[in-house]
Amino acid sequence: MEHHIVSSYDQELKFILRRISEMGGQAERMVEQSVAALIRSDWGLAQAVVADDVLLDAAQRELDERAIMTIAKRQPMAQDLREIVGAIRISNDLERIGDLGKNIAKRVIAVHEHSQPVQLVRGIEHLSELALGQLKDVLDAYATRDHVRAEAIRSADEEIDAMYTSIFRELLTYMMEDPRNITACTHLLFSAKNIERIGDHATNIAETIYYIKTGNQMEADRPKGDQTTSISDATVAGSQSA
Repeated sequence: MEHHIVSSYDQELKFILRRISEMGGQAERMVEQSVAALIRSDWGLAQAVVADDVLLDAAQRELDERAIMTIAKRQPMAQDLREIVGAIRISNDLERIGDLGKNIAKRVIAVHEHSQPVQLVRGIEHLSELALGQLKDVLDAYATRDHVRAEAIRSADEEIDAMYTSIFRELLTYMMEDPRNITACTHLLFSAKNIERIGDHATNIAETIYYIKTGNQMEADRPKGDQTTSISDATVAGSQSA
């Protein structure tokens, strides 16, 4: 970020960027805690995650208001404008990540009422580790405006998609083998999808970093390893022909 002659303008930009850092840290904690609550069936921790989402929502609204006010007052150009527009985009992704963490937390009590296949819970834990690693990496890349690292992070999302597809297959298998597993597996399936979506939002942030630094958009198409749609279609076709 360039230093500006008008110190109040500098302070406005620093506030926006500092708020993004704070929101990123809170979004990380919410995801970590929601997955921990799911694995340990910790209803108290899950409730804390749900409560924290209100704070993240408020932070996003405040950032958007300050960013729009800064654009109106300062009429920034070039990278300054990209910094502010990028901050608005990233705050939206972080707010959505918080929502996804909250959604996982809300399923804790429902999953707790049913037995959970240990292998699947461990798979979801591993999936969350991949998504959280990607989120932490992209926030570090934002702090340094490292667009090269952002490109690599975007490409790495395919690993999360592939892991989600594997978990999806296993969950379908458990549900087909024993109908008593359907309720618990359905909640785990939604939780896994929420974690996969966290990875998608991390890649959105990576694309925004690239835009801030270079002024260009990344190519629209990127590798996707999520094959759950084709698996679902095949499952339905198989059940209809049986």
